[in-house]
Amino acid sequence: MFKKILIANRGEIALRVIRTCKEMGIQTVAVYSTADKDSLHVKFADEAVCIGPAPSPKSYLSMPNIIAAAEITNSDAIHPGYGFLSENATFSEMCRDHGIKFIGASPEMINSMGDKANAKDTMIKAGVPCVPGSDGLLKDLKHGIKVAKEIEYPVMLKATAGGGGRGMRIIWKEDDFEEAWNSARTESKAAFGNDAMYLEKFVEEPRHIEIQIAGDQYGKVCHLSERDCSIQRRHQKLVEEAPSPFMDDDLRERMGDAAIAAGTAIKYEGVGTIEFLVDKHKNFYFMEMNTRIQVEHPVTEEVINFDLIKEQIKLAAGIPISGKNYLPEKHSIECRINAEDPYNDFRPSPGKIEVLHKPGGHGVRVDTHIYAGYSIPPNYDSMIAKLIVSAQTREEAIVKMERALSEFIIEGVKTTIPLHVQLMKDKNFREGNFTTKFMETFKLK
Repeated sequence: MFKKILIANRGEIALRVIRTCKEMGIQTVAVYSTADKDSLHVKFADEAVCIGPAPSPKSYLSMPNIIAAAEITNSDAIHPGYGFLSENATFSEMCRDHGIKFIGASPEMINSMGDKANAKDTMIKAGVPCVPGSDGLLKDLKHGIKVAKEIEYPVMLKATAGGGGRGMRIIWKEDDFEEAWNSARTESKAAFGNDAMYLEKFVEEPRHIEIQIAGDQYGKVCHLSERDCSIQRRHQKLVEEAPSPFMDDDLRERMGDAAIAAGTAIKYEGVGTIEFLVDKHKNFYFMEMNTRIQVEHPVTEEVINFDLIKEQIKLAAGIPISGKNYLPEKHSIECRINAEDPYNDFRPSPGKIEVLHKPGGHGVRVDTHIYAGYSIPPNYDSMIAKLIVSAQTREEAIVKMERALSEFIIEGVKTTIPLHVQLMKDKNFREGNFTTKFMETFKLK
């Protein structure tokens, strides 16, 4: 087992990893930018190293600075959390070259899943259902129009290097294709330095359901049930829950088998997630694989009573899994609490937290790095907390979330708590009647 792990991240996920490491008897090293010198992950780690100024490229995305911090602290492993360098093949390879274990996917695994067109080809060969679309990248505009006719409109144009909804366009008819093609390529080039595109059939009334998997270096892969992440705004998730209210035993088994096939196809090692789109007829299609821990991992932990961070560390240390698949034993919901103003187009609201009261009670969990007097820097993602509740049934979990939200008091900045309060009261949400388009018609009161 590792003796010392450096956490190459910030905020709540850095604190989350530190807590598990301490329970495992592993020393921890926090890295931080000058903007994060007062963050809790810096205070609670055994050691802390400043790796640069506030801008991410000069700190949390600076590979030389992070490797140097690991070397001067004699860290034998690096946990990247999520975001930043967690799915960066170059960084994974750099860790390997320096004799430091990267607690995440190998460069080969990241590359095989990071390019969406290559990932789709790999999944098709593994027998995993995929959305009908282009056979690889589109050569040009004419090729794109030809494929769209073959698979029939509506279609989705996607950037192969895309993420967060950038470089994506829904096209309903041929007359709109050229304009979508030009704008998507321009956006993708600016965001990712790559304007290569591919095309897929647009799945109507889709749900975003993902399967958590774990794989070891001995070839075993298991699944740890599903999460429903359909409540999202502009492709950014707001609420996640496990199990999905849309799921039945047959669908869970079929999706679980497909996720295992996906992980086995690339000889996956570690904790990862296979994301699917599921249509109203319960047909499901591979969307992408995340070769890292995810923001919403707590809901899975709650419904199967399993520490996914600990499992990540054990797998990286070469400890095998049992191969057992896990099924949900209760219901869990997570609300992402962002420092944003939901009444002003979700404008970020950095600043000093004057008052903080976190909810508690049975089945209530708050993952956060904030405290009264803490100043939220304007330089990073606006998520400041995750409120997770668990109960025996979905109905009980919703009621518990309503109660917990009513106790969650944050003064000094705007937050998305009022949005979540209204979401929990929404009739369609309570009935489980929603798709990824839910927020397009949801009206905040």
